[in-house]
Amino acid sequence: THNLPPGLEYLNQLDQIIIHQQVELLEAILGTETSSKYEIKNHLGQRVYFAVEENGCFDRRLCAPVRAFTMRIADNAGHEVIRVIRPLRCSSCCCPCFLQQLEVQSPPGTVAGYVVQNWDPFLPKFTIQNQSKEDVLKIIGPCATCGCFEDVDFEVKALNEMTTIGKISKYWSGFVNNVFTNTANFGIQVPVDLDVRIKAVMIGACFLIDLMFFENSLDGL
Repeated sequence: THNLPPGLEYLNQLDQIIIHQQVELLEAILGTETSSKYEIKNHLGQRVYFAVEENGCFDRRLCAPVRAFTMRIADNAGHEVIRVIRPLRCSSCCCPCFLQQLEVQSPPGTVAGYVVQNWDPFLPKFTIQNQSKEDVLKIIGPCATCGCFEDVDFEVKALNEMTTIGKISKYWSGFVNNVFTNTANFGIQVPVDLDVRIKAVMIGACFLIDLMFFENSLDGL
């Protein structure tokens, strides 16, 4: 564990990560978009990290799900341990030349890996890459992501796309929450022995999936 990026030692023990978006009172009452804040927890509900999205009001209001952002993830002592950087990209499935991608750094300033969207006419697909841009895993979502009254699972697969080793799940928790708030609850399940850097990249992938498919839908919890 002495070779792990500082602050990621705890991920070495986890095979399940819960991401819960905190509800901002002003946003819940007035519908005013504010910077997103998240708690990242273990399977017991204990907070491991917290995350804050940084961008401008212009980006949140006008660019919405395709907006650029920097997500700063800190441990409980307030030390930034992961940084997720997403540039402004095209969201059209008809334009495969400028698809979504983001970079995950840990520690900040040092690349841990990348999430790259793959063009597919029917399914949401992404590739998880390591710091050398070598493909490590695939993420494949369902044809429909509305997920009314049920969870929505994005399967984490080996590169052959045949073997499922985990999943990113969007949890559904009730109609009232879905309609009147716009917060997210996700679960990430991966093998416990997966490289902690790739686990950090999976957290970044979860934020990207949230913005792409659930930001402005009634499926937001």
